[in-house]
Amino acid sequence: MQPIETTNLKKPIPSLTIAFVLILTLFTSPIQAESLEDLRASGAIGEGYNGYVIARQPEAQAEADAINVKRRAIYQEKAAAQGIDVEQVAKVYAAEIFKTVPAGTWIQIDGQWKKK
Repeated sequence: MQPIETTNLKKPIPSLTIAFVLILTLFTSPIQAESLEDLRASGAIGEGYNGYVIARQPEAQAEADAINVKRRAIYQEKAAAQGIDVEQVAKVYAAEIFKTVPAGTWIQIDGQWKKK
């Protein structure tokens, strides 16, 4: 990945903004994003507070696993770059994901499912 030049920026980009951009661009292609949105909308998967999707229906487990493999790779890369635990990175992403998912998306906090 090429480093982003910051010489033309008037102020630094907040890390959560970077996280949001990465969420949108790195682990979701347009096809995957549509599939992810469809799975969320149907309630087949939900978002966990740990930064990973959770299959709410058994037939969605393979899709959830595939999404989580991609997310984990991103989280590991960021954790290694910052010298922190991968779970810390995942929780930062989870908070941003919770903010950006559409209303009606199932989210799980402390083992309890709730609709956003």
